[in-house]
Amino acid sequence: MNHPSPAIVAQHAVRRLPRLALWLFCLAYVLPGFIGRDPWKREDIVSFGFMSALAELFSGHTSSWFKPLLMGQADPGAALLPYWLGAWAIQLAPAWLAPDAAVRIPFAGLLVLTMAATWYGVYALARSPSAQPVAFAFGGEAQPLDYARAVADGGLLALIACLGLARLAHETTPALAQLSFTASLFFGLTHLTAYRRTALTVIALSLSSLVLSGAPTTALLLGVGGAGVMAFQYRSRTRVRMLDVGLILLMCLACAVLAHKLGLWRWRLHPQGLHDVQQMARLFVWFLWPAWPLAVWTLWRWRLQLTQVWQHPHLALPLWFLSVTLVSTALTGLSDRALLLALPALATLAAFALPTLERSVSALVDWFTLVFFSLCALTIWVVWLSMQTGWPAQPAANVARLAPGFQFSFSAPAFAVALVASMAWVWLVRWRAGRHRAALWKSLVLPAGGAALCWLLLMTLWLPLLNFGRGYGPLVRQVSALIGPTACVNTSALTLSQGAAFGFHGNYRLIAMGTPQTVPCPWLIADHLAMVQAPPPVSQWRLRETLFRPTDDGEAIVVYERINP
Repeated sequence: MNHPSPAIVAQHAVRRLPRLALWLFCLAYVLPGFIGRDPWKREDIVSFGFMSALAELFSGHTSSWFKPLLMGQADPGAALLPYWLGAWAIQLAPAWLAPDAAVRIPFAGLLVLTMAATWYGVYALARSPSAQPVAFAFGGEAQPLDYARAVADGGLLALIACLGLARLAHETTPALAQLSFTASLFFGLTHLTAYRRTALTVIALSLSSLVLSGAPTTALLLGVGGAGVMAFQYRSRTRVRMLDVGLILLMCLACAVLAHKLGLWRWRLHPQGLHDVQQMARLFVWFLWPAWPLAVWTLWRWRLQLTQVWQHPHLALPLWFLSVTLVSTALTGLSDRALLLALPALATLAAFALPTLERSVSALVDWFTLVFFSLCALTIWVVWLSMQTGWPAQPAANVARLAPGFQFSFSAPAFAVALVASMAWVWLVRWRAGRHRAALWKSLVLPAGGAALCWLLLMTLWLPLLNFGRGYGPLVRQVSALIGPTACVNTSALTLSQGAAFGFHGNYRLIAMGTPQTVPCPWLIADHLAMVQAPPPVSQWRLRETLFRPTDDGEAIVVYERINP
């Protein structure tokens, strides 16, 4: 039984979001976070360390392209392609471009690819017959192409509005590569019935890239299930349908063999118990906000179509992608990086809420968004003003307590960009409150604009503070001031992030303790907790100082000097 569509949309409601405005908006979201930022602690600096080792940037570090090593350790995530991209960027970059800036270029391209693939994926699904709005008795309903374009604009805005996207999508880590190739696989599957050859090529490249980015299991699940979903859209073309499904299954088999040959299979199962349900819910609520309430609304308004969901690709395909990533997140220790892959599918479902959204719900979204992001932006400005002038006094005192030793400086370009962005937000709010003809994407303008504004303000006004608090530069500079320039440094029990930081910020040649050496290193740097349990021989080493990372008293480095060099 074919149920009527819940979408009732007139032609005047599918106005295009001006292309120039959309492009500038995406540019304003992509560039902050890729420009002027240091590699931050944990995954960001570790990934940069693997890339630098492949590019032979760090002295004393050698690494295989098919088994990247950092400080003698392999990548626990078994990723290859993201590190290749970063290493190639370092090798091809001109001398005047810093290595950490060079590696961000291909990753900025991956974020752009994610946005483009999501837009075109939603566009293709919105053109499917089952997603079309109700035809009016006397005409005037939205035309298919205009309707699909408006829904796709809404899908892109929903993606940008997700709170969990901002930080992780601006890091040079395998997580961003996995997000990008998941979105491109989504794009390929949505175009399978219209552009077979192009779609099959994109699917093959996306599956293999996902495998090489450290997500072989996710690639196979998404590929097999996605092929099954789209197979039902061929109608009477049974032979073509079976051929394409067979080709995709063959691609998945080839990717499984590739992962096996390269040793890329990693089982990271950490199932969560009932006591972790609250933590899981909290992660899902804030990370997927504000797309998840709209996705729930979509499932409610299109609930009659869910009884025959396989005949409705605009529901079935994003539901499959979303289900795989949510289950993966729950089974791998509630990792926000696993949950990141859900965003393109979630944004797609959120976009199909727009044709069914009631005016009262739309107004509620607008008011909540306006208050939330305006308060966030005001807080960022007030803290910046306090650090700059000392008034009001309390925010500056809080910064001094949480980040001791931080010296704030004024940046005219950053201030100008932040001021322009804030004025654009005020204009956007006035435009949204004005009386003008409705557009489908109108309800997501403020959520996406607010998310982009706050991210841009953080990456301009607060960038020096965040580099100080989340980076290893201050700690490495303390060590450098103590030991000065030296030929080599022995290390013991350093984490991968600490080792990468000393290699990048200090440009030290790091040699693990116990490694045979022709000329002994005069200094030893080691993790404080490890040295408490197993200190080096007192006949060989003298403790010089214990240095803490300024914003984390739980992370410290001990520095020893060799007694008899």
